[in-house]
Amino acid sequence: MQPITYVCGHRNPDTDSIVSAMAYASLCNAIGENDYVPARLGPPNDETNYLLNRFGFQPPMLLSTVRTQVRDIEFDRPPRLSVSVPVSHAWEILQKNPNLSTLPVTNEDGTLFGMVSTGGIAESDMKAIEVPMLHEAPIFNVLSALEGHIINRDEDVFDAISGEVVIALPTPGGILRGVKEGAVVLCGQQEDVVEEALKLKASCIILCQSNLAEKYLGISSPTCMIATPYDAWRAARMLYQATPVGRIAKTDGLVCFHLDDFLDDVQETVLQSRYRSYPVLDRENNVIGTLGRYHLLKPQRKRIVLVDHNEVGQAVPGLDQAELVGIIDHHRLADVQTGYPVFMRNEPVGSTTTIVATMFQEHGLMPGEKLAGLMAAAIVSDTVMFKSPTTTPKDRRIAERLARIAGLDLDELGKEVFSASSADKSAEALLQTDFKEFHLGDHKLGISQITTMDSEHMIEREEEFLAEMDKLKTSRGYDMVLLMITDVLREGTELVFVGDKEILRQAFNVNNIEGNRLFLKGVVSRKKQMVPALSLLWG
Repeated sequence: MQPITYVCGHRNPDTDSIVSAMAYASLCNAIGENDYVPARLGPPNDETNYLLNRFGFQPPMLLSTVRTQVRDIEFDRPPRLSVSVPVSHAWEILQKNPNLSTLPVTNEDGTLFGMVSTGGIAESDMKAIEVPMLHEAPIFNVLSALEGHIINRDEDVFDAISGEVVIALPTPGGILRGVKEGAVVLCGQQEDVVEEALKLKASCIILCQSNLAEKYLGISSPTCMIATPYDAWRAARMLYQATPVGRIAKTDGLVCFHLDDFLDDVQETVLQSRYRSYPVLDRENNVIGTLGRYHLLKPQRKRIVLVDHNEVGQAVPGLDQAELVGIIDHHRLADVQTGYPVFMRNEPVGSTTTIVATMFQEHGLMPGEKLAGLMAAAIVSDTVMFKSPTTTPKDRRIAERLARIAGLDLDELGKEVFSASSADKSAEALLQTDFKEFHLGDHKLGISQITTMDSEHMIEREEEFLAEMDKLKTSRGYDMVLLMITDVLREGTELVFVGDKEILRQAFNVNNIEGNRLFLKGVVSRKKQMVPALSLLWG
């Protein structure tokens, strides 16, 4: 089975981030590189939700981390034993599977009861030599262990056997001298022993390789009589193995792990304990396997493809523990590093979806009608209806081709895209919808962007935005927080800011900034216009 490869965009995902992940996973699966799964790192914004519904898609799975988890390793999946099975059955499984040192014992509902090991079975067997007692051993377990059968009449019913275990050998001073009532007596061809055991009201008489079974066949007695093909010595040893495994299983101080536990946490716990094997549980606490120390030596890491970003700060948490196998992006090269070569495709175009659509074309494939429509919408969104300075002729050409496949008018699609945002959300929610953090030299800033066809309605909420931006600046230690309210029709951005207005005056060569807002004509791109202008000052 091939390992899953997750394709995911950046945090606070926009339409291009989610759609490029979906499209690239679809392409890889179509050409036979199976088990590529699109993922997202946060909730889709209103625009993305609208477009997914518009074209009949569900949002990709939410991926909260790619830290290595227990579910990523090849742990053992041994048989799970019920508490009632005999110890002999557990021993047989352990002997047939020398790589197993322990077996999980479960309750009827599949949850963990305890663990049984070869050492635990041996310890129980040694105790049986010191204290040769049988306590409430289920009759079916006894018959199974001895390969025997009851010779009493059918009306005599026995559920369990208890008592001191005695092997009857010829001894001076009388038959069964010192044997107490309720004992379990093992004998062979000794009819006098059988009769004496019946008089003593033994709880059970076990006839070992004896012809006496024929004589007593059908006897009516409160004493259970069992015939076995085993000799007395072996029968005595096997008798103790009729004990239900639940009685000898270790139940106290168990250390267990769940599928979602992170491997570095597991390793720390294992270092602090000395067990050879640990049960693995699912979310319902059902036992699904066991892991040992050797399983932790070479864990299988999650495979990841990054789309629409190549920054650690924007990537899925735990990236350092994952196997990065590819990057597809249209942003500047940032700080993602690998210790080995990976597939990387970075092009100066307006949308990552443009790159993925080009890859479809290079493989001689055409996306389906619905996916083509979704991809066209993503390109329109990320290029701000081709008004962004990052837009290239290739973006428009690819988008037009995808629109033809989907049977759509590109201009009408653009109007749909930028009318989808909801202004009914709180200022905090709107700020966080498309928020990115940047480090420029020694400075740290956050930039949020809202793209709309009606900026006036957003500007009316300026005071709400400023209050939330001020909180962000204080709580996260930003030097500046910016909100770009980008108006598609006006082809510019109303910039709301919290921070030193002198920086903005120098960066964009504007004078007489009043309050905490200014209009930047022609500025619609965060990465191509806003960040580079500030980089020149903060570098």
